[in-house]
Amino acid sequence: MVQKYGQITEVTKRYLDITDKPVVIEIDGHSTEELLSVGEVFTKMSDQIILKIPATTYALGAFSELKKAGIPTFCTTVFTLPQAAAVAEAGVTHILPFCEPYKEVGGDPTKLIRDCREMLDGWADRPFITAALVRSVETAEAALRDGADGIIIFWPILKDMMQSHLTDEWNKTFLDEWNSMDDAGLLDDLPVQPH
Repeated sequence: MVQKYGQITEVTKRYLDITDKPVVIEIDGHSTEELLSVGEVFTKMSDQIILKIPATTYALGAFSELKKAGIPTFCTTVFTLPQAAAVAEAGVTHILPFCEPYKEVGGDPTKLIRDCREMLDGWADRPFITAALVRSVETAEAALRDGADGIIIFWPILKDMMQSHLTDEWNKTFLDEWNSMDDAGLLDDLPVQPH
């Protein structure tokens, strides 16, 4: 985005101008101090900001300090259970296990989600498990079935997830009934569009 639209702070301001929803900003750096300093630039802009930080040893200190400050965080590039345990203990809000890279090398794309769910069961203040790099409906379904609290997907996958011939059939049945009620004048007091 910044290659096309300019400085990341300006792009962030534009997002904040058009939505009242959370805005996730991925930051990086070379030390805990740098992550905190860079993160502060964004968190001062709005309480809508969620900081997304890669899984590194120096990110652990940042997660701990950001939790104390009440700032929500995502930990990205999580590929192992020990990484997930370390960032969870440090205080991250969301662990983002990467799924598709495992599938690309013949592995189980949601095993880490199952492992995280099992490890975190019973934690009083556990982080959310949010499946990341989900590029297929099959992986999305497996992630949700295996215990992900949520998934990060692009629009084409969401659109595919919403497809079902049974849904299409029943939606047609309901819409036909709705249109019949409209034709009979039973919806005249509603702002119904002509069909």
